Amino acid sequence: MAEEHSNKRREVSASASASASASASASASASVVVNSRVGEEQDDQRLRLGSSDSLLPGLIDDVALNCLAWVPRSDYPSLSCVNKKYNKLINGGQLFGLRKELGIVEYLVFMVCDPRGWLMFSPMKKKWMVLPKMPCDECFNHADKESLAVDDELLVFGRELFQFAIWKYSLRSRCWVKCEGMHRPRCLFASGSLGGIAIVAGGTDMNGNILASAELYDSSSGRWEMLPNMHSPRRLCSGFFMDGKFYVLGGMTSPNVSVTCGEEFDLETRKWRKIEGMYPNVNRAAQAPPLVVVVNNELFTLEYLTSMVKKYDKAKNRWEVMGRLPQMVDSSNGWGLAFKPCGDQLLVFCGQRGPHGESIVVNSWCPKSGAKDGNLDWKVLGVKENVGVFVYNCAVMGC
Repeated sequence: MAEEHSNKRREVSASASASASASASASASASVVVNSRVGEEQDDQRLRLGSSDSLLPGLIDDVALNCLAWVPRSDYPSLSCVNKKYNKLINGGQLFGLRKELGIVEYLVFMVCDPRGWLMFSPMKKKWMVLPKMPCDECFNHADKESLAVDDELLVFGRELFQFAIWKYSLRSRCWVKCEGMHRPRCLFASGSLGGIAIVAGGTDMNGNILASAELYDSSSGRWEMLPNMHSPRRLCSGFFMDGKFYVLGGMTSPNVSVTCGEEFDLETRKWRKIEGMYPNVNRAAQAPPLVVVVNNELFTLEYLTSMVKKYDKAKNRWEVMGRLPQMVDSSNGWGLAFKPCGDQLLVFCGQRGPHGESIVVNSWCPKSGAKDGNLDWKVLGVKENVGVFVYNCAVMGC
């Protein structure tokens, strides 16, 4: 009897133990499921709201990047100072690539009015900024220079004590570096850019020889490539891209002989075509190269002797008067003026003297608005005071 009771107690104890074990196992399983769900919910919440180190609190980084891509480039120096992550983002170039994918284009003007250094102007924000000082020698700093914007780089061509040199300002790194020289170093040449490439043609070498050679610059590699020669050597000429082709206008083949024909270079066939009488205005040795710009694949010129803006008729190969320039200080045979394209607008940078001293005024005109009785609707985009009335170099970057 005692033995029977003992067996029953063991059975009850074993049953209770098994029940407790099953209960603990079920509880553990439930705990795992609950914790898993909580973890998933927390992950989802982090994705929705952004983690503590996200670019923009409340947004995942992919969305934040799309928002930051619309921040004006002129604000990048300030943006890079927010924290280390922003600094890495700006300097790493990720935003620059994303802006290209999204088709975002912002125009920036680079200008130098005295040897103290380069200025950057944002037409969109009406904001002036000072670039870092170029670490060039004094000869380059005070010598005549030419400038060209290619993609997000500003190239400045000039002369050092013993040779020609090219300095490059990168909008990504916000600093100056010396870049590879041309195969045929030159000055007083024609130049133009299209996306990430640029072409220079003609000009004068170190010995004063007038050149017919041309070279192509690729901003992705930083290298120069020789192109076929033009039909005629020329210096003090101007260049531009129109309808996907590169053109050279004006210039001189000798100190007394002007060139009235234009030349067209086809990037696909790699051949030059001469266009007789494309620029009938006669150049003189003391005069500036032709002031020409292309807006929406239409060519315009600024005649500084008459203060008139003209438009080129491609079909008839002739120029038509559009209207007069805004009031400005008289230029020195065209030197000291800047005539540049900026999206669908045409910009003129000219000096003015007023009650507050000497200044450079940025005027804009949209060709789509047309002309009324020979008058163009010029609008003032910006004024830079106390920099004199002479623009030495100017380039417009759109990227």
